[in-house]
Parts: sequence; C-alpha cells; structure tokens
Amino acid sequence: MEMLKDSKAFSGFAAPDIAKMKEFYGQTLGLNVTEEHGLLTLHLAGGANVLIYPKADHVPATFTVLNFPVGDVDQAVDELGKRGVRFEKYDGPEIKTDEKGIMRGNGPTIAWFKDPAGNILSVLEATR
Repeated sequence: MEMLKDSKAFSGFAAPDIAKMKEFYGQTLGLNVTEEHGLLTLHLAGGANVLIYPKADHVPATFTVLNFPVGDVDQAVDELGKRGVRFEKYDGPEIKTDEKGIMRGNGPTIAWFKDPAGNILSVLEATR
C-alpha cells in the first residue's frame, strides 16, 4: 500500500467532555489546540496532530495514549505539578515510581499522569 506511506497520519482518542479537554490541553499543558465541529485538535511540535473526539460512554485506555519527550523529567514534573497535574504512583514488580511519581533506571526516565477523561499521558526523557 504505497499510498499510505506518504499519508500524513494522525492518531486520536476519545473524551466525554471536549470543553474540559480543551482547557486541560490548552491551558494546563500549554499546547496549541483548535476546536472545530466539536472536535479538538492538538497541534504538536514537529507538525503532528492528535484528534480528540467526543464519546459519551468513553472508557479510558489502560495504556499511555500520548508521550511528551522532555529534556528534564524532574523539571517537567515540578512545573506540571505547580499547574495542578497529579502524577501516578506505581509500586509493582515491573513499574515502580519514586515519591514524585518518576520511574528511574528501568528504561527511560518517565512519569505518567492522566487528563480529565482518565487517558494516560507521560513525560519521558528525550533520547538524543
């Protein structure tokens, strides 16, 4: 399918309340967002877009739907924490986070948090 190779693909996920999502992604996270016909588009660095669409019976995914590579995970956690973002704490055999909600030394340094719809997002150490 040669035609898909050059397609500017984008991903999407659902949320029950687009207005809450627009405030969270636009204000709290500081992303560029647009809303058209009840659909929210996140305009990410590098030209990628993510579509958030309304779904009344939305059930949050049990996996990370969006990852944000950052230069300094500790700094990102501190900044987002000041904006009211709460980081998930895990204490499992595979995934263990510290008191700040950061997993270190088991793959990339990463911290997970949820949007108002319960979708899981992360900030993780950018690979150079």
